[in-house]
Amino acid sequence: MGNNLSVLICDDSILIRKKLRSTLEKCKCKEILEAVNGDVAVELVKVQNPDLIFMDIVMPEKDGIEALKEIMEFNPDAKVVMASSVGTNDRLKEALGYGAYDFIQKPLSFEAIANIIEKVIKEDKVDV
Repeated sequence: MGNNLSVLICDDSILIRKKLRSTLEKCKCKEILEAVNGDVAVELVKVQNPDLIFMDIVMPEKDGIEALKEIMEFNPDAKVVMASSVGTNDRLKEALGYGAYDFIQKPLSFEAIANIIEKVIKEDKVDV
């Protein structure tokens, strides 16, 4: 699967960012950006406007819900996928209410990530 997607990974865990980057590289994403917290993610979205954003919910400084709200104010069409660990279901519902595009459960699987990328490509008819 080759695509022209630019993707932002926002997670305070360097291990999760590395794993997600590796998966996105296997999916042939064009550009992969990284943010360590919601503040950095919001700034990157304003400058780079990536096609797809993977956002952790629980982070220091600015959590994923706050970052999601700011991103959606800046770009209501942003595709923000919330990554949640077990026990954050209430926060997940809150995120979906604020306009999150989708969600994935941690630990992140290649299949879940590949499915989301395929869905984005189909919906946007991004040049493949």
